[in-house]
Amino acid sequence: MIKKILQSVFDFLLLSNIFMSLCAVAQGLVTFYLIGAKPVLPVIGLLFTSTLGIYNFCILITKPENTDKSPYKRVRWFYAHYRLMVTFTMVSLLSLIPLFFLMSMESRVLLIFLSVISFLYSIPLFSLDDRKFGFRNIPGLKQFLITLVWTMSTVLLPILEAQHAYLTNISLRDTTILIAKRFLFIAALTVPFDIRDLFQDKLLGVKTVAVMWGEKNAYLFCQALLAGYIVLLFLFRNNGFNSSFWALTITAILTGWLIFKSKWEKNEYYYFFYLDGVLILQYFILLIFNRISS
Repeated sequence: MIKKILQSVFDFLLLSNIFMSLCAVAQGLVTFYLIGAKPVLPVIGLLFTSTLGIYNFCILITKPENTDKSPYKRVRWFYAHYRLMVTFTMVSLLSLIPLFFLMSMESRVLLIFLSVISFLYSIPLFSLDDRKFGFRNIPGLKQFLITLVWTMSTVLLPILEAQHAYLTNISLRDTTILIAKRFLFIAALTVPFDIRDLFQDKLLGVKTVAVMWGEKNAYLFCQALLAGYIVLLFLFRNNGFNSSFWALTITAILTGWLIFKSKWEKNEYYYFFYLDGVLILQYFILLIFNRISS
């Protein structure tokens, strides 16, 4: 009985995208930590609600014909709790309005830009031979858009708000390095999901890295991205081999191992909990290493 209750709670957190929203919050906290600024609460709230709202919106707008027969458990679970998920989505998106006006003007411009990309990502805007397609169907664009939105929202938005509140002073060089290394890290995490969806993406005509390059080359691409990420860790703020470097390097190595162990046959829990969970684990490892070194 207890096991069943715990499984239901776990499914709720994972499949409703609440866990993914916490991943976004954790990545925002990682940025605040690395730039030496206290977290700005409206930014944390915005990262949570925007991620929850947009991810759920994407699922709602791409509803398959027979949801109960979908090969994906998240789709089956999501539409089995349809009214609750619609309510979650509406509340999340509406809560963005007051949070938006708590941001600085620079952040508002950034948020408008990211919102347009996010909402247009899954919408079939174009038609070709009686077949509709959107930005995600353009070769290589799917990963780029996901990675861009995640990087700009969890790195540039916290930096803009921290600087606006005079909580930190970070150079353009270090801002660029922080954006670049987070981009590489998020990009590496998106590829395993495409490997999982390899056969379905082929049928739908979605040109992902896994579809274009093959499964083996996609794995090698991920490791190359993580290697570049580690190099940029060393360059950030000229800190060299400090505690943050070792903490983030360990999570990068763990991520590389999890990616290497992932196969398209793996169940969805592996991807949504273990792989995405690295985004949360990264923050806690940073705190642990800071406590040890202080």
